[in-house]
Amino acid sequence: MVRPRALGYSMLVFGVEGLGEYMAKTIKIAKDVISTEILGLEALKSCIDDSFPKAIELILKATNYLIVVGVGKSGHIGQKIAASFASTGTPSFFMHPTEASHGDLGMVSEGCVILAISNSGESRELRDVLQYAKKNAVPVIGITKNTTSTLAQNSQVILRLPDAVEACPNGIAPTTSTTNTLALGDALVVATMTERGFTLEDFGKRHPGGKIGLRLQTVGEWILTQNENIPTVTASAKMDETISVISKGAKGCTAVVDENGLMLGIITDGDLRRAIDSDFSQKTAKEIMTANPRSVSKDMRMRDVIDLFTQNRISNGFILENGKPLGVIDMKSLLEQGYL
Repeated sequence: MVRPRALGYSMLVFGVEGLGEYMAKTIKIAKDVISTEILGLEALKSCIDDSFPKAIELILKATNYLIVVGVGKSGHIGQKIAASFASTGTPSFFMHPTEASHGDLGMVSEGCVILAISNSGESRELRDVLQYAKKNAVPVIGITKNTTSTLAQNSQVILRLPDAVEACPNGIAPTTSTTNTLALGDALVVATMTERGFTLEDFGKRHPGGKIGLRLQTVGEWILTQNENIPTVTASAKMDETISVISKGAKGCTAVVDENGLMLGIITDGDLRRAIDSDFSQKTAKEIMTANPRSVSKDMRMRDVIDLFTQNRISNGFILENGKPLGVIDMKSLLEQGYL
């Protein structure tokens, strides 16, 4: 069965005039939801008080894991919060309260801190976790809107959520409340990583995958993944040899080196084209090279290399150590490898 396109299907159902009303209605719903959640975030901002730095202090003093717990939508938000903490210098994981009651409480040990999330503060599944924490002197940070709830009564620090209106038409489905919980979690993560002095280098170590991780690699780390010969010619090399080396290297360039292997200059495809005249074949590499070209070092970040190349409109450059080429980076390869 071939299904009609969404717009075509809508026109069949609503007609032209009805479709206009439908689009206007759904756009209004979207804007109203966002407006309601913005009001919720403003209310959350007014809830931030002295409890917030106390929660940060507890997290920083933990000598073991920060364990995030929550049920339902709070659990989904909790998983994101735990992942954010783990990636920014605070060892953390999410523990489902139901699984905790069936053995996972063994993950909770001395030196841990629990971050428990419940909008109402009365989630039955949390009670076993709270009782275990109390018996074993594990501090609890509670996120809830109900400061007299079971969760609040069993928390050393209470981070209060505002009693904000949910954005759903029935006022029941977690919408504004989950947005507020996520924002409060982000605030905790950012404040904690700031206090730890968590750097871009620290972030890179924890993110080796994806484009973010690739761009945070050092050039030295990148070299380890490459298995290519370095295109080089001597200063006296003629053009036939130079062209052959550039072609085999497939990087669009070659380094020109002296008898000790020190780099004197670079020859690119563009240099070859600009050097073509009646005496082209008799020219040497030294005659047409660009002396003292831009180069990169092993400790540079790949993102800085990309910025350097982009800002200076160059396509390739050599990696130097003690004046000798260790490898060559070209933008085409970086594009193919996912760096761009």
